Amino acid sequence: MIVAIDGPAASGKSTVAKLLATRLGMAYLDTGAMYRALAVEALERGVHLSDADALTALAHEVEVSFEHESGSPLPTRVFVDGRDVTREIRTPEADSAVSPVSAVAGVRAAMVDQQRRIARAPLHTVLEGRDIGTVVFPDADVKVFLTAATHERARRRTIDMLHRGLPMTQEDVQARLESRDLYDTTREASPLMCAPDAFEIDTTGMTIDEVVDAIIGLVEARR
Repeated sequence: MIVAIDGPAASGKSTVAKLLATRLGMAYLDTGAMYRALAVEALERGVHLSDADALTALAHEVEVSFEHESGSPLPTRVFVDGRDVTREIRTPEADSAVSPVSAVAGVRAAMVDQQRRIARAPLHTVLEGRDIGTVVFPDADVKVFLTAATHERARRRTIDMLHRGLPMTQEDVQARLESRDLYDTTREASPLMCAPDAFEIDTTGMTIDEVVDAIIGLVEARR
């Protein structure tokens, strides 16, 4: 079974997908982390973020992989060709670089190939990202599109940044989110959108457990 969870930044995708995978005993794949890992590698190699050909070549050249603790569906570390980039992919620099990198059609094609290979290895996988239900797995068994009010997403992301030792004001975070939303929804390659057959859930005012319970209900209905 494939469960696809899409939505804008800070809508709760990662937290919900991780808890969902844990509770259902399914594998978990964070496709956004893969684009972030590639963006970090591009910065490390000095690849210009406006050079679509170079970014595409890099995406075909490198392999993004995850390390898991024994018996856990959740990855503990992220690697690019064996280099640990776990911390680097969650920095403001990665936040700024991931949009132009992920907007390149050639990059997305290369990453989708990797995502499909990883997700098809186990029998059941929860994937989260921005084009899972529309591009990566358009035939997913369950499709969910998470949303939340912009101010609520900014509040969540600000708390997350503080926990990682990267203090930012909520105003700055919201401005970044609004910029990311515009970029993601208007890009030519695989723009962020809700699949016609996806269940849309507004997580504003909902607890994580409430969101997960709602999705589990959808999964159980398809089994």
